[in-house]
Amino acid sequence: MLPGDGIGPEVSAEALKVVEAAADTFGFSYETETYDFGGDRYLATGEILPDSAIEEFRDYHAIYLGAIGHPDVAPGVLEKGILLKVRFDLDQYINLRPIKLYPGVPCPLVGKGPEHIDFVVVRENTEGIYTGAGGFQYKGTPQEVSTQIHVTTRFGAERAVRYAFDLTQRRNRMKQLHLVAKTNVLTFVHDTWWRAFNEVGEADYPDIKREYAHVDAACMWFVKNPEWFDVVVTDNQLGDIITDLGAVIQGGMGLAASGNLNPDGVSMFEPIHGSAPRYTGQGKINPLAAIAAAGMMLDQLGETVAAEAVESAITNVLGSGKIKDLGAGRMGYTTSEVGDLIATEVKSIGK
Repeated sequence: MLPGDGIGPEVSAEALKVVEAAADTFGFSYETETYDFGGDRYLATGEILPDSAIEEFRDYHAIYLGAIGHPDVAPGVLEKGILLKVRFDLDQYINLRPIKLYPGVPCPLVGKGPEHIDFVVVRENTEGIYTGAGGFQYKGTPQEVSTQIHVTTRFGAERAVRYAFDLTQRRNRMKQLHLVAKTNVLTFVHDTWWRAFNEVGEADYPDIKREYAHVDAACMWFVKNPEWFDVVVTDNQLGDIITDLGAVIQGGMGLAASGNLNPDGVSMFEPIHGSAPRYTGQGKINPLAAIAAAGMMLDQLGETVAAEAVESAITNVLGSGKIKDLGAGRMGYTTSEVGDLIATEVKSIGK
Protein backbone atom coordinates (compact mmCIF):
# COMPACT_ATOMS: atom_id res chain seq x y z
CA MET A 1 0.00 0.00 0.00
CA LEU A 2 1.24 3.44 -1.03
CA PRO A 3 -1.56 5.71 0.25
CA GLY A 4 0.40 8.78 -0.81
CA ASP A 5 -0.72 12.39 -0.48
CA GLY A 6 -3.85 14.42 0.14
CA ILE A 7 -6.99 12.32 -0.17
CA GLY A 8 -4.93 9.27 -1.12
CA PRO A 9 -5.06 7.67 2.34
CA GLU A 10 -8.84 8.24 2.56
CA VAL A 11 -9.72 6.60 -0.75
CA SER A 12 -7.14 3.83 -0.17
CA ALA A 13 -8.87 2.96 3.10
CA GLU A 14 -12.19 2.52 1.28
CA ALA A 15 -10.58 0.43 -1.44
CA LEU A 16 -9.05 -1.82 1.21
CA LYS A 17 -12.42 -2.01 3.00
CA VAL A 18 -13.95 -3.43 -0.19
CA VAL A 19 -11.05 -5.85 -0.69
CA GLU A 20 -11.62 -7.07 2.86
CA ALA A 21 -15.34 -7.58 2.18
CA ALA A 22 -14.47 -9.50 -0.99
CA ALA A 23 -11.95 -11.67 0.86
CA ASP A 24 -14.48 -12.51 3.58
CA THR A 25 -17.16 -13.29 1.02
CA PHE A 26 -15.17 -15.23 -1.57
CA GLY A 27 -12.70 -16.97 0.71
CA PHE A 28 -9.24 -15.69 -0.05
CA SER A 29 -6.64 -14.17 2.26
CA TYR A 30 -4.15 -11.38 1.81
CA GLU A 31 -1.56 -9.35 3.68
CA THR A 32 -0.64 -5.70 3.32
CA GLU A 33 2.39 -3.58 4.09
CA THR A 34 2.12 0.21 4.06
CA TYR A 35 4.86 2.59 2.88
CA ASP A 36 4.70 6.34 3.54
CA PHE A 37 6.45 7.58 0.38
CA GLY A 38 4.98 10.87 -0.77
CA GLY A 39 5.10 14.60 -0.24
CA ASP A 40 5.23 14.67 3.56
CA ARG A 41 8.12 12.23 3.73
CA TYR A 42 9.98 14.07 1.00
CA LEU A 43 9.59 17.40 2.80
CA ALA A 44 10.73 15.88 6.10
CA THR A 45 13.65 13.78 4.85
CA GLY A 46 14.43 14.73 1.24
CA GLU A 47 13.83 11.12 0.26
CA ILE A 48 11.45 10.31 -2.60
CA LEU A 49 11.65 6.59 -3.41
CA PRO A 50 14.98 4.83 -2.88
CA ASP A 51 16.18 1.89 -4.97
CA SER A 52 16.02 -0.28 -1.86
CA ALA A 53 12.23 0.19 -1.75
CA ILE A 54 11.92 -0.85 -5.40
CA GLU A 55 13.78 -4.05 -4.55
CA GLU A 56 11.33 -4.70 -1.71
CA PHE A 57 8.37 -4.07 -4.03
CA ARG A 58 9.58 -6.90 -6.28
CA ASP A 59 8.67 -9.37 -3.54
CA TYR A 60 4.99 -8.37 -3.43
CA HIS A 61 2.18 -9.60 -5.64
CA ALA A 62 0.77 -6.12 -6.26
CA ILE A 63 1.11 -2.45 -5.36
CA TYR A 64 -1.86 -0.23 -4.57
CA LEU A 65 -1.38 3.54 -4.86
CA GLY A 66 -3.79 6.15 -3.51
CA ALA A 67 -2.63 9.49 -4.96
CA ILE A 68 0.55 11.48 -5.52
CA GLY A 69 0.92 15.25 -5.38
CA HIS A 70 1.68 17.77 -2.63
CA PRO A 71 1.06 21.55 -2.77
CA ASP A 72 4.44 22.28 -1.19
CA VAL A 73 6.43 20.13 -3.63
CA ALA A 74 7.24 21.36 -7.13
CA PRO A 75 5.27 19.65 -9.91
CA GLY A 76 7.09 16.68 -11.40
CA VAL A 77 9.27 15.85 -8.40
CA LEU A 78 6.97 13.23 -6.87
CA GLU A 79 5.41 12.19 -10.17
CA LYS A 80 8.76 11.34 -11.69
CA GLY A 81 10.34 10.15 -8.47
CA ILE A 82 7.53 7.76 -7.51
CA LEU A 83 5.05 7.09 -10.33
CA LEU A 84 7.47 6.95 -13.23
CA LYS A 85 10.21 5.30 -11.20
CA VAL A 86 7.92 2.43 -10.20
CA ARG A 87 6.59 2.05 -13.74
CA PHE A 88 10.03 2.05 -15.35
CA ASP A 89 12.00 0.11 -12.72
CA LEU A 90 9.37 -2.65 -12.44
CA ASP A 91 8.82 -2.68 -16.22
CA GLN A 92 5.09 -1.99 -15.92
CA TYR A 93 4.84 -1.64 -19.66
CA ILE A 94 1.05 -1.55 -19.96
CA ASN A 95 -1.21 1.17 -18.59
CA LEU A 96 -4.73 -0.22 -18.70
CA ARG A 97 -7.65 2.21 -18.61
CA PRO A 98 -11.25 0.97 -18.81
CA ILE A 99 -13.59 3.67 -20.16
CA LYS A 100 -17.03 2.65 -18.94
CA LEU A 101 -20.16 4.70 -18.31
CA TYR A 102 -22.02 3.27 -15.34
CA PRO A 103 -25.82 3.36 -15.09
CA GLY A 104 -27.11 6.33 -13.15
CA VAL A 105 -24.07 8.47 -14.01
CA PRO A 106 -24.78 11.58 -16.11
CA CYS A 107 -22.90 11.58 -19.39
CA PRO A 108 -21.83 14.89 -20.97
CA LEU A 109 -22.53 13.42 -24.42
CA VAL A 110 -26.09 13.98 -25.57
CA GLY A 111 -27.95 10.77 -26.30
CA LYS A 112 -25.21 8.42 -25.07
CA GLY A 113 -25.71 5.85 -22.31
CA PRO A 114 -23.88 2.87 -20.80
CA GLU A 115 -24.57 0.83 -23.93
CA HIS A 116 -22.48 3.30 -25.96
CA ILE A 117 -19.43 3.76 -23.72
CA ASP A 118 -17.60 0.57 -22.80
CA PHE A 119 -14.08 0.33 -24.18
CA VAL A 120 -10.51 -0.05 -22.94
CA VAL A 121 -7.38 1.93 -23.74
CA VAL A 122 -4.08 0.04 -23.70
CA ARG A 123 -1.31 2.62 -23.31
CA GLU A 124 2.35 1.70 -23.70
CA ASN A 125 3.80 2.77 -20.36
CA THR A 126 7.62 2.74 -20.42
CA GLU A 127 8.75 4.35 -23.69
CA GLY A 128 7.91 7.35 -25.82
CA ILE A 129 8.63 10.91 -24.83
CA TYR A 130 8.50 10.12 -21.09
CA THR A 131 11.84 8.29 -20.99
CA GLY A 132 13.62 11.56 -20.22
CA ALA A 133 15.98 11.43 -23.20
CA GLY A 134 17.00 14.93 -24.25
CA GLY A 135 18.06 18.07 -22.44
CA PHE A 136 18.99 21.75 -22.66
CA GLN A 137 21.67 23.79 -24.37
CA TYR A 138 22.29 27.42 -23.46
CA LYS A 139 19.52 27.26 -20.85
CA GLY A 140 18.41 30.65 -19.59
CA THR A 141 19.80 32.52 -22.59
CA PRO A 142 18.01 33.87 -25.69
CA GLN A 143 19.62 30.99 -27.61
CA GLU A 144 18.12 28.30 -25.35
CA VAL A 145 17.48 24.94 -27.06
CA SER A 146 15.45 22.18 -25.42
CA THR A 147 14.90 18.67 -26.76
CA GLN A 148 12.80 15.79 -25.51
CA ILE A 149 13.26 12.66 -27.59
CA HIS A 150 10.47 10.25 -28.42
CA VAL A 151 12.00 6.81 -27.89
CA THR A 152 10.16 3.88 -29.49
CA THR A 153 11.48 0.35 -29.85
CA ARG A 154 9.95 -2.38 -31.95
CA PHE A 155 10.12 -4.60 -28.86
CA GLY A 156 8.14 -2.10 -26.76
CA ALA A 157 5.52 -1.38 -29.41
CA GLU A 158 5.05 -5.05 -30.26
CA ARG A 159 4.55 -6.26 -26.70
CA ALA A 160 1.93 -3.55 -26.12
CA VAL A 161 0.20 -4.47 -29.36
CA ARG A 162 0.20 -8.17 -28.46
CA TYR A 163 -1.28 -7.42 -25.04
CA ALA A 164 -4.01 -5.38 -26.73
CA PHE A 165 -4.83 -8.15 -29.23
CA ASP A 166 -5.02 -10.70 -26.41
CA LEU A 167 -7.29 -8.40 -24.40
CA THR A 168 -9.56 -7.93 -27.40
CA GLN A 169 -9.91 -11.69 -27.68
CA ARG A 170 -10.64 -12.07 -23.96
CA ARG A 171 -13.26 -9.31 -23.98
CA ASN A 172 -14.93 -11.04 -26.94
CA ARG A 173 -17.15 -8.01 -27.44
CA MET A 174 -16.67 -6.41 -30.86
CA LYS A 175 -13.35 -8.21 -31.56
CA GLN A 176 -12.00 -4.93 -32.89
CA LEU A 177 -8.71 -3.22 -32.06
CA HIS A 178 -7.95 0.41 -32.93
CA LEU A 179 -4.41 1.72 -33.25
CA VAL A 180 -4.36 5.43 -32.37
CA ALA A 181 -1.26 7.27 -33.61
CA LYS A 182 -0.16 10.10 -35.89
CA THR A 183 1.47 8.29 -38.80
CA ASN A 184 1.12 11.25 -41.16
CA VAL A 185 3.40 13.49 -39.04
CA LEU A 186 5.34 11.25 -36.62
CA THR A 187 6.55 9.26 -39.59
CA PHE A 188 9.38 7.41 -37.83
CA VAL A 189 8.13 6.37 -34.39
CA HIS A 190 4.55 5.74 -35.47
CA ASP A 191 5.65 3.83 -38.54
CA THR A 192 7.17 1.35 -36.09
CA TRP A 193 3.79 1.15 -34.33
CA TRP A 194 1.92 0.79 -37.63
CA ARG A 195 4.09 -2.08 -38.83
CA ALA A 196 4.02 -3.88 -35.46
CA PHE A 197 0.23 -3.53 -35.29
CA ASN A 198 -0.43 -4.87 -38.77
CA GLU A 199 2.27 -7.52 -38.92
CA VAL A 200 1.35 -9.02 -35.55
CA GLY A 201 -2.36 -8.79 -36.29
CA GLU A 202 -2.13 -10.40 -39.69
CA ALA A 203 0.16 -13.20 -38.53
CA ASP A 204 -1.32 -14.13 -35.15
CA TYR A 205 -4.77 -12.55 -34.72
CA PRO A 206 -6.67 -12.95 -37.99
CA ASP A 207 -9.98 -13.04 -36.08
CA ILE A 208 -9.49 -9.49 -34.75
CA LYS A 209 -10.60 -6.58 -36.94
CA ARG A 210 -7.91 -3.92 -37.17
CA GLU A 211 -8.83 -0.23 -37.32
CA TYR A 212 -6.71 2.92 -37.34
CA ALA A 213 -7.36 6.53 -36.28
CA HIS A 214 -5.10 9.56 -36.14
CA VAL A 215 -5.14 10.83 -32.56
CA ASP A 216 -6.96 14.05 -33.45
CA ALA A 217 -9.67 12.07 -35.22
CA ALA A 218 -9.87 9.62 -32.29
CA CYS A 219 -10.56 12.53 -29.92
CA MET A 220 -13.39 13.60 -32.17
CA TRP A 221 -14.86 10.09 -32.45
CA PHE A 222 -14.57 9.46 -28.69
CA VAL A 223 -17.04 12.33 -28.32
CA LYS A 224 -19.23 11.77 -31.37
CA ASN A 225 -19.34 7.97 -31.61
CA PRO A 226 -17.77 6.29 -28.56
CA GLU A 227 -19.69 3.12 -29.43
CA TRP A 228 -17.28 2.57 -32.32
CA PHE A 229 -14.51 1.54 -29.89
CA ASP A 230 -13.79 -1.80 -28.23
CA VAL A 231 -10.04 -1.80 -27.43
CA VAL A 232 -7.60 0.99 -28.29
CA VAL A 233 -3.80 0.67 -28.30
CA THR A 234 -1.52 3.69 -28.40
CA ASP A 235 1.81 5.11 -27.29
CA ASN A 236 2.68 6.61 -23.93
CA GLN A 237 2.05 10.31 -24.52
CA LEU A 238 -1.07 9.95 -26.65
CA GLY A 239 -2.45 7.44 -24.18
CA ASP A 240 -1.90 9.88 -21.34
CA ILE A 241 -3.99 12.48 -23.16
CA ILE A 242 -6.85 10.43 -24.59
CA THR A 243 -7.53 8.57 -21.36
CA ASP A 244 -8.37 11.87 -19.64
CA LEU A 245 -10.85 12.53 -22.42
CA GLY A 246 -12.16 9.03 -21.78
CA ALA A 247 -12.57 9.85 -18.09
CA VAL A 248 -14.75 12.83 -18.93
CA ILE A 249 -17.09 10.88 -21.18
CA GLN A 250 -17.47 8.17 -18.53
CA GLY A 251 -18.62 10.73 -16.00
CA GLY A 252 -15.45 12.20 -14.53
CA MET A 253 -12.13 11.48 -12.85
CA GLY A 254 -13.92 10.16 -9.78
CA LEU A 255 -14.84 6.99 -11.68
CA ALA A 256 -11.59 6.41 -13.56
CA ALA A 257 -9.35 3.54 -12.44
CA SER A 258 -6.11 2.30 -13.95
CA GLY A 259 -3.57 -0.46 -13.78
CA ASN A 260 0.15 -0.23 -14.49
CA LEU A 261 0.81 -3.78 -15.55
CA ASN A 262 3.76 -6.07 -15.81
CA PRO A 263 1.92 -9.26 -16.78
CA ASP A 264 4.89 -11.35 -15.65
CA GLY A 265 5.88 -9.28 -12.62
CA VAL A 266 4.55 -6.79 -10.09
CA SER A 267 1.74 -4.45 -11.17
CA MET A 268 0.49 -1.23 -9.59
CA PHE A 269 -3.14 -0.06 -9.41
CA GLU A 270 -4.46 3.44 -8.80
CA PRO A 271 -7.32 5.85 -9.39
CA ILE A 272 -6.28 8.39 -12.00
CA HIS A 273 -7.48 11.43 -10.07
CA GLY A 274 -5.06 13.62 -8.17
CA SER A 275 -4.48 14.14 -4.48
CA ALA A 276 -7.02 17.01 -4.14
CA PRO A 277 -5.22 18.51 -1.12
CA ARG A 278 -7.95 21.05 -0.37
CA TYR A 279 -10.32 18.20 0.53
CA THR A 280 -7.87 16.28 2.73
CA GLY A 281 -9.46 14.84 5.83
CA GLN A 282 -12.95 16.15 5.11
CA GLY A 283 -14.58 12.85 4.10
CA LYS A 284 -16.12 14.50 1.04
CA ILE A 285 -14.34 12.67 -1.77
CA ASN A 286 -15.92 10.00 -3.93
CA PRO A 287 -13.81 6.81 -3.53
CA LEU A 288 -15.32 4.85 -6.44
CA ALA A 289 -12.31 5.18 -8.76
CA ALA A 290 -10.08 3.88 -5.98
CA ILE A 291 -12.46 0.98 -5.35
CA ALA A 292 -12.63 0.18 -9.06
CA ALA A 293 -8.80 0.12 -9.15
CA ALA A 294 -8.87 -2.40 -6.30
CA GLY A 295 -11.24 -4.51 -8.38
CA MET A 296 -8.77 -4.40 -11.27
CA MET A 297 -6.05 -5.50 -8.85
CA LEU A 298 -8.11 -8.50 -7.71
CA ASP A 299 -8.63 -9.52 -11.33
CA GLN A 300 -4.91 -9.30 -12.07
CA LEU A 301 -4.20 -11.41 -8.95
CA GLY A 302 -6.50 -14.16 -10.21
CA GLU A 303 -9.48 -13.45 -7.93
CA THR A 304 -11.74 -13.07 -10.95
CA VAL A 305 -15.05 -13.81 -9.23
CA ALA A 306 -14.31 -11.29 -6.49
CA ALA A 307 -13.26 -8.70 -9.09
CA GLU A 308 -16.52 -9.20 -10.97
CA ALA A 309 -18.42 -8.76 -7.70
CA VAL A 310 -16.67 -5.44 -7.04
CA GLU A 311 -17.52 -4.25 -10.55
CA SER A 312 -21.12 -5.38 -10.17
CA ALA A 313 -21.38 -3.71 -6.76
CA ILE A 314 -20.28 -0.37 -8.22
CA THR A 315 -22.76 -0.81 -11.08
CA ASN A 316 -25.62 -1.72 -8.75
CA VAL A 317 -25.03 1.10 -6.26
CA LEU A 318 -24.73 3.73 -8.98
CA GLY A 319 -27.70 2.28 -10.87
CA SER A 320 -29.83 2.40 -7.73
CA GLY A 321 -29.78 6.19 -7.73
CA LYS A 322 -28.71 6.36 -4.08
CA ILE A 323 -25.76 8.59 -4.94
CA LYS A 324 -27.24 11.67 -6.59
CA ASP A 325 -24.03 13.53 -7.42
CA LEU A 326 -20.42 12.35 -7.47
CA GLY A 327 -18.92 15.78 -6.79
CA ALA A 328 -16.96 16.45 -3.61
CA GLY A 329 -19.38 17.14 -0.78
CA ARG A 330 -22.44 16.57 -2.97
CA MET A 331 -22.82 12.78 -2.77
CA GLY A 332 -25.21 12.71 0.17
CA TYR A 333 -22.75 10.31 1.81
CA THR A 334 -19.29 10.61 3.29
CA THR A 335 -16.28 8.94 1.69
CA SER A 336 -16.47 6.16 4.27
CA GLU A 337 -20.21 5.67 3.78
CA VAL A 338 -19.77 5.18 0.04
CA GLY A 339 -17.16 2.53 0.82
CA ASP A 340 -19.68 0.90 3.16
CA LEU A 341 -22.31 0.83 0.40
CA ILE A 342 -19.98 -0.97 -1.99
CA ALA A 343 -18.65 -3.38 0.64
CA THR A 344 -22.19 -4.31 1.68
CA GLU A 345 -23.21 -4.84 -1.93
CA VAL A 346 -20.16 -7.09 -2.54
CA LYS A 347 -21.23 -9.24 0.39
CA SER A 348 -24.80 -9.35 -0.90
CA ILE A 349 -23.66 -10.44 -4.37
CA GLY A 350 -21.62 -13.24 -2.84
CA LYS A 351 -24.46 -14.74 -0.82
